[in-house]
Amino acid sequence: MSTGDFLNIHPSELKFPFELRKQSSCSMQLTNKTDQYIAFKVKTTNPKKYCVRPNTGIVLPGSSCNVTVTMQAQKEAPPDMQCKDKFLLQGVVAPNGTSNKDIAPELFNKEDGKVIEEFKLRVVYVPANPPSPVPEGSEEGSSPRASVTEDGNQTTSLPDAVTRLLEDPKEKHSSSEAWSMLSKLTEEKASAIQQNQKLRQELELMRKETSKGHGGFSVLFVALVGLLGVLIGYFIKRT
Repeated sequence: MSTGDFLNIHPSELKFPFELRKQSSCSMQLTNKTDQYIAFKVKTTNPKKYCVRPNTGIVLPGSSCNVTVTMQAQKEAPPDMQCKDKFLLQGVVAPNGTSNKDIAPELFNKEDGKVIEEFKLRVVYVPANPPSPVPEGSEEGSSPRASVTEDGNQTTSLPDAVTRLLEDPKEKHSSSEAWSMLSKLTEEKASAIQQNQKLRQELELMRKETSKGHGGFSVLFVALVGLLGVLIGYFIKRT
């Protein structure tokens, strides 16, 4: 709130909810602190952009008056949402019984002995749709809750599922068995690959030896080929 000898102005700055291509308004309250009639006048550095109602008027002794400022729809936002527009509100003592229609521009002329009170108000843009408050239970340190889908079914969040898996003995036991089986299959796969490579090397060696001899395949060679097929089939079946 800004305060002077004649008037109190609340608030001390004009805050406009800013949204592209939409008008926005804000209001300020003028309160007469004296027992005299106080005339006021509102001016701005950008008169084409704003509409002030009323832009002049009388505040009766001990009473208040509301002034509404409307900002025209804007096509683009200023850099960093900073506005350089300013408003100037002037207040001056008027003769008793003065009405709004009696206010003349000359009343605000700065003359010798006349006191004209002035308030400079800056313009502030605020988001038109501020972020919604954090739902209860989502604050830091609290437990995550299950969400509800459109069909009414509850879905558990990932952290909650992990916590349940670690805390539930049945889930933990099932998880341990799955990891044990996966580890066993991985070891069997590695062993089968090693056996496969070894058999291939032995088969290649025997093929070379038999080709140097009588040119045929021995019974042992055929048996090794069969064993290789069985191992490969077993691995494929397990995986």
